[in-house]
This record gives sequence, C-alpha cells and structure tokens, in this order.
Amino acid sequence: MNKKDTPGECCTKDNHLSTHWDKAYTDKETEKLGWYEKEATPTIELIEETGLAKDARILNVGVGTTTLIDDLISKGYSNLIATDLSAKALDILKERCGKESVSYLQDDLTNSTVLNTIPQVDLWNDRAVLHFFLEEKDKQSYFDLLKKVVKVNGYVIIATFNLEGALKCCGLDLCRYDKDMISERLGDDFELIKNFDHTFINPGGASRAYVYTLFKRIK
Repeated sequence: MNKKDTPGECCTKDNHLSTHWDKAYTDKETEKLGWYEKEATPTIELIEETGLAKDARILNVGVGTTTLIDDLISKGYSNLIATDLSAKALDILKERCGKESVSYLQDDLTNSTVLNTIPQVDLWNDRAVLHFFLEEKDKQSYFDLLKKVVKVNGYVIIATFNLEGALKCCGLDLCRYDKDMISERLGDDFELIKNFDHTFINPGGASRAYVYTLFKRIK
C-alpha cells in the first residue's frame, strides 16, 4: 500500500488506509463486498489438514468480516484471534460472532503495535491481505512480523491473487504472487506443504484467480 500524504495533510498512511477500509465496510453489507465468501472452504480444508487441536491459537490477519470465523467457531475452534486495520470491520464481526472464542485486535501488519507483543501462535492465516502491500518496506515488515509471531512447528496459510489475478481490489493496486515468490519471502525456516490455484467467484459474478499456500515452520 503506497498511498502518500498530500502536502499539508496531518494524516499518516495508516490513517488514510483505516479510513478507506472503514468506509468499505460501512458502505456495503458484508454479503455484497467483492471479497465475500459465503463459505471459506479452501481455508477450512487447509486448517483441518494441519491437524491442529481445537484450542490451537489461530491468528486471522486482515480478517474483515469474513464468515471463516463463524465456520471455525461452529467446528469447535476456541482460541481464535481476529485482527484488521478497520475498527468498523471488527465491530461488525464482534457483533456477529461474539467474544467467547475470539479475541479482536486492531493493528497494522506493516507497523504493528499490538501483534508484535502477543504470545506466539500455532497458525497465521491470511486470505487476500499480502497482495495489498506494494512497497518493499511494507512487505518486509509483514514477513518480519509473521516470523516473530509464528512458533516453530506452527503453520502459515497465505492465499493471495496469483499471477493471473486482478490488478486492483477495492480501488487499490495489488502485487500478485505465485508459490515460489511466497516461499522465497518466508525463507528456509518454512517448508511448503501444499499449494493450489483457486478461482473465486465474487458476489458480482466476476472470477478472481488465487494461489493458496500452506507452510510449516520447521526451525
């Protein structure tokens, strides 16, 4: 994300982006958002493939108002963390899913003040967040945070637009990936367990080409 402040503005990049995403979640109902999944089947299948216990610490980054949290609660997962830059999105999710099994944390993945202080997690799950980071420093901050937060023998799921995917989402430019690009960013401490391409049909009927990856931290 590389939007710059215009001269004379006091807002930071984070302020601009949190306002952008708050507006997105205010202007449209969850079911009408371009990234809305009625069922988060690919992610659920990868989480179940890890074999993690139902009380494993599962961190969902850029969670928005995803139905994945509802699905995980219904399957008995009881130690979920939902984080997003948008306070509005987290308020909607909290109202729908409650607080019994979920902790809600507002934070910026590229300039963390909260997630960099939490105990390590068993799983980092990212659907459609990484591809918004365009500047090298933001990409580096994202992966530095991930490596700090995920424990050894923990897992990472990253699902992002693949090299055939869209160039924009919610009015913002994107950086597309393949499995090798993500593997290179994670480095030798992470082993690629599974990857596949997935075509998502959004609420407007448009197809969006994703790559899903599952890694395990081996050291």
